[in-house]
Amino acid sequence: MTIAVRRGDDRFLTEAEGRTTWHSFSFGSHYDGSNVGFGAIVALNDELLPPGTGYDDHLHRDTEIVTWVLEGALRHTDTSGESTVLTAGDVQRISAGDGIVHAERTEPGIRTRFVQTWLRPDEPGGVPSYAIERAGTGLVELTAAGLGLGVANARLLVGRAGTGDLVLPGAPLLHVFVVEGQAALDGRLLGTGDAARIVDEGGLTLSVTTPATVAVWAFGS
Repeated sequence: MTIAVRRGDDRFLTEAEGRTTWHSFSFGSHYDGSNVGFGAIVALNDELLPPGTGYDDHLHRDTEIVTWVLEGALRHTDTSGESTVLTAGDVQRISAGDGIVHAERTEPGIRTRFVQTWLRPDEPGGVPSYAIERAGTGLVELTAAGLGLGVANARLLVGRAGTGDLVLPGAPLLHVFVVEGQAALDGRLLGTGDAARIVDEGGLTLSVTTPATVAVWAFGS
């Protein structure tokens, strides 16, 4: 039974073409053999994109991609002809399957911030697909079935929590990420950018001391 806290200041940082990205796990040229994933998560990127920036067409395969827009607007386009604008509160799931080429760019004049998680699917291949759910302003729990996520027994709790206690889901693996704000977990203070990786610790409570934006992944029954 363990709780490992990862501080936001210790995340990898990429600054390129005006974009700023904080990586919670090894990503691209940033590599740490002891930090390559947790549960089904293989990447968790906190992205800040000024207007007129983003990522042009690029390929994904055998990856579940969950994008939560925190502010601004992010346009998703792909080679199937799909074009969708995600706004603050939207949570998009892309199952890359056997291959999808897509682009993600800000809308003109709009700065955009989003958190994007990459996960290993239970099964490789398949037809690419996507779905969008709405997180809104409060805390919303999204299950794998509801998102159409290709990771069984996965749950995602996202949104903004007011001050008070938040009972965390009971699961063998929990990943708690404080996007903004402050909260305490079993005597450990978590601030903006901090994360806790929890193994076999049941009945935990996240005590939110200032209104906080949080993302909690739970894996297993």
